[in-house]
Amino acid sequence: MTEDLTVAKEIFKDKIREVRGPLLEAEDVVWMKAAEANDSDGKVASVAKKKKLRDAPAAAAITNAVNITALKAAWDSDVLGASPYK
Repeated sequence: MTEDLTVAKEIFKDKIREVRGPLLEAEDVVWMKAAEANDSDGKVASVAKKKKLRDAPAAAAITNAVNITALKAAWDSDVLGASPYK
């Protein structure tokens, strides 16, 4: 059995999108609370976190992965939480 890295990358990106959905929703709540409190620092931090979540499927580490091990290592646990691939 051989691995199709191109297909694996698409599956990996789909998993990121699945995981980031609830994280984006939770961050929307954080942003709204910051807006209600007129907390500009909180809003800026929330916007930055949401940008990282949105950008996660386009990470260079995914594009540059040359094998499945490198692809699994491309999971950004700082942004997405624990990897489902460990």
